[in-house]
Amino acid sequence: MKHTLRFRAYLSDDVASEAWRHINILRQIRNHAVRDYYGSDYNDTPSAYDQHGTLKDWTDQWPTFAEPSQHAAQQAITQIHSDLETLEKRRDEGYNCGRLQWQGAGEFRSVSYNQSSRFNVDHNTGDDRFARLRLEKIGWFKIRADRDVPPADDIDEVILKKETTGEWYVSLVTTVEDTPEKPPLSEIDPEDCVGVDLGITSYIHTSDNLSVDTLDLSDEYDRYAREQRKLTRKEQGSANWKKQRQKVAQAKRKIKRKVRDYQHKLTTWLVTEYDVVAVEDLDVKPMLEGSQSAKNKQDAAWSRFLELLEYKADLHGTHVVDVEPAGTTKECAVCGVETAKPIWVRKHSCPACGHTEDRDLNAAKNILYRGLKQLGAGRSESTPVQTALPTLTPHREEVGAKRVVEAGSPEA
Repeated sequence: MKHTLRFRAYLSDDVASEAWRHINILRQIRNHAVRDYYGSDYNDTPSAYDQHGTLKDWTDQWPTFAEPSQHAAQQAITQIHSDLETLEKRRDEGYNCGRLQWQGAGEFRSVSYNQSSRFNVDHNTGDDRFARLRLEKIGWFKIRADRDVPPADDIDEVILKKETTGEWYVSLVTTVEDTPEKPPLSEIDPEDCVGVDLGITSYIHTSDNLSVDTLDLSDEYDRYAREQRKLTRKEQGSANWKKQRQKVAQAKRKIKRKVRDYQHKLTTWLVTEYDVVAVEDLDVKPMLEGSQSAKNKQDAAWSRFLELLEYKADLHGTHVVDVEPAGTTKECAVCGVETAKPIWVRKHSCPACGHTEDRDLNAAKNILYRGLKQLGAGRSESTPVQTALPTLTPHREEVGAKRVVEAGSPEA
């Protein structure tokens, strides 16, 4: 499977200027390829291979197009057709998708190479904290080696990107061959299975009655709002406006980084602590439309959380199963009777069997039951499906978001 390692890059002024100039030319090539695609006859649209061949004619007509690496230019064109395939899939799923848009200055921010002859890695820098990377027609620059930097022969793709904050980052895509195998379901201990309910009052609530708080981002949002107000008072396009715009991007970036760091630590803990993780298969987009709690749901970034969970499960050999979320809150985890309850009612109380417990804990148990039922359908009664759900959980452990951010896992 593919594994992406992201590193902070430090480019000298000359290299950074050259890299940004090449990226801007690649943006023009990309826009020209998009115009060429949509300007073609509907029944005879060019493929990526066709446009790679036409690139030589474009460089003859516009010599500037020949200045960046032609391999990087082909990669930019290939990405167009990958985006077109994604749009087509979304249309097939019922989404109303438009066309690829023209990208203005500053909107196209990266360059990609996927042939090892186009880049090189130097580990002999005299400083273990850094390595050096060379990209064709751009040059050498340092990257912070906060983890092992693979040799060039082990790298499938290199992506250099300039963030809106002005920082440069490099992503190295590698192939992981020896990923651990997922254990057979018949050998999994019930204690190594968990259901995860995604919520608002708590970020997650597990079937083991572990509740992890949501992040408090009030200070970060206050700063972001202040910087945004300052930006509105600047003359658009002026030097001060550009400086303030970068400060707005930095404030927004800090929020994203805190949320992403939080999600990485939680998902890593889940896949290393358990052999089976059952989660809700949420369709987040409709939940954000016309909802009073849409802001909280957007901050939670559930879609990315679920993507990270799936990705890390493959790396660590953990079963992750998505279950239908409808009714998990209403159903009683003991007898299965449904009881409607508004969002402000935080306790589940079953009128049929009298079972009472926290609303989110009840939902997490139902999620685990559904997940194990999906995984263990048709298996013997010794499978975890029949044995993993406790009737009652006598205690509740709460974990603050600050502990997750500082310590690295809910158990620390």
